[in-house]
Amino acid sequence: MTAIRIAWPAASVIADLRPGPTTGRLLAALPCESRIQTWGEEVYFSLPLTAALEPDARQVVDPGTVCFWVDGSALALPWGRTPVSQGDECRLVSPCNVLGRLRGDPALLASARDGDPVRIELA
Repeated sequence: MTAIRIAWPAASVIADLRPGPTTGRLLAALPCESRIQTWGEEVYFSLPLTAALEPDARQVVDPGTVCFWVDGSALALPWGRTPVSQGDECRLVSPCNVLGRLRGDPALLASARDGDPVRIELA
């Protein structure tokens, strides 16, 4: 597994990524910077890459799952409910490629704010 660091002004997290086509494209684009957007208890940000939907893409994931939102060319990091959640699930706006998991408590993402700069790099 390969690890990346995702850092914004208030904190940073490490994510372990599993091998796969979208992960390869992400690693090739690093390091990169973007601006955080929030959607319920999810942080997402655009990245300079595109990818096709992978066969194991999912819309409902566990908190702390690292996802690539194909339709928005963005990394999506849910830790709780979103506006489309049913109950307490982490439901993404549409199926996303699952790339890996955050280490530690994904609720740390709650410290990220709309518009915060974010840097993604190899850990």
